[in-house]
Amino acid sequence: MSENFRELWGEALRQIGEEYVSKGQEGDFKLWFNMEYVRDEGNKITVNVPSAFFWAQQVSKGYVAKVEEKLKELTGQELELVHVETNTPVSKSEPAPHQAQVEGGTQPVSRPMGNKGTDIIAQARADYNSGLETSQHVDTGRGKHPLLTEEFTFESFVKGDNNDYAYSSCLAIARNPGQAKLFNPLLLYGGSGLGKTHLMQAVGNYIWRNNPEPLKICYTTTENFMNEFSMSLANSIVDKFTKKYRSYDVFLLDDIHFLLGKERLQEAIFNTFDALKSHNAQMMFTCDRPLNELKGLEERLRSRLGSGTTIDMAPPQFETRCAILQKKLELMGKELPEQVISYIAKNVQSNVRDLEGCLKKVVGYAELTGQTPDIAKTQNLLRDNFVEASMDSISMDTVQRVVAEHYNISISDIKGKKRNNKYTFPRQVAIYIGRELLDYSFPELGEEFGGRDHTTMMHSYEKISSMLKIDSSLEVTINMLIREIKDYKK
Repeated sequence: MSENFRELWGEALRQIGEEYVSKGQEGDFKLWFNMEYVRDEGNKITVNVPSAFFWAQQVSKGYVAKVEEKLKELTGQELELVHVETNTPVSKSEPAPHQAQVEGGTQPVSRPMGNKGTDIIAQARADYNSGLETSQHVDTGRGKHPLLTEEFTFESFVKGDNNDYAYSSCLAIARNPGQAKLFNPLLLYGGSGLGKTHLMQAVGNYIWRNNPEPLKICYTTTENFMNEFSMSLANSIVDKFTKKYRSYDVFLLDDIHFLLGKERLQEAIFNTFDALKSHNAQMMFTCDRPLNELKGLEERLRSRLGSGTTIDMAPPQFETRCAILQKKLELMGKELPEQVISYIAKNVQSNVRDLEGCLKKVVGYAELTGQTPDIAKTQNLLRDNFVEASMDSISMDTVQRVVAEHYNISISDIKGKKRNNKYTFPRQVAIYIGRELLDYSFPELGEEFGGRDHTTMMHSYEKISSMLKIDSSLEVTINMLIREIKDYKK
């Protein structure tokens, strides 16, 4: 067995790891570069991965290509990665995985997943692929949990390319709460109405109904947690509050972006986190944006929240939106013509909540009138819901203004000549969005950005395009900015 490239493999992953850590994406690195060097032969390097499904995701999202590019940069050779699957731990007699020195300590690179975590997620992915999902379980007959919405289950959640990994990860921790370090904590982030709360409560419901041991489960919003904390301070019963929250086996905290600027609340969450971690309680959080965009969050708490796995929840694609509407109709016991379902799915691209709102309006009309709505009637019913921003109403000034406000710089900085990354990166984002939304030519873009030449515009656009292939958090940010631009009121 040849190991000509083992050392260079370790160096390649070390450099990639440093790149991700510098951008605050250590969680993404540990998750998606979960490949263990096995051997090399000719121009091929064989690596271990948890499953074929996981490998397909690594390929489709560009992470395999990222490693191949880095290896080419280091070796000057075109090397191809091929995979084998295993759920068994590496023998102790084999060489230890290469380590990468990254901010916050030494992190394993070749095997970022612990063996237990690998087994757990591999099983969840296998079930996901085979369609088993949650069918192989025993209901304990405990009934409804007092803090959870019983309709929020894995069975009622519609999977798609936008949420498949989030679904699999949630199912993994539901089946084995607190057992996989890589998924404890698990943090889901993304815009409103994309299913974060549904999946979080599905985890709680699954554990409550199916776990043989009667685990203590807490689901609460950050707002409710804050109110209870404030009351404990006012009534001098902080010890009672502390004891309550540190005794849970499963802690599900929704909407942590409401922690921003609240120092005492952040301290309470920090101490609760450490106490829960000490007895391997399963923790899960949701947020409306990536952790590195939460300004006003203490660094030590940010580090804790991002110490497991963070996954973005992107808006659903057209096919998934159609499936969601079909699922909602099935749960309601209703039917609508396929062309009506397609019309709604085509016009509502934002989130599941908006989809459901439009669907209920159409179903409500059908129930009241006893008539099955056609396309014309559906268009009339939903005309107020589908008021889309006209491209004619969006100017480059709006694009520049929204991007500048998001990155806390001025419009003159966006257009100006400053070359510090604080200004160049937002400028490149604005150039990319302007090109995508307004279809400007590169020379036209140059005029809008301080008279720069078209090659600079082309480089900026292509740089962001390339980053989007490997940086899921950037995709979330740009989609959010585009929505803000379309909704912008002068």
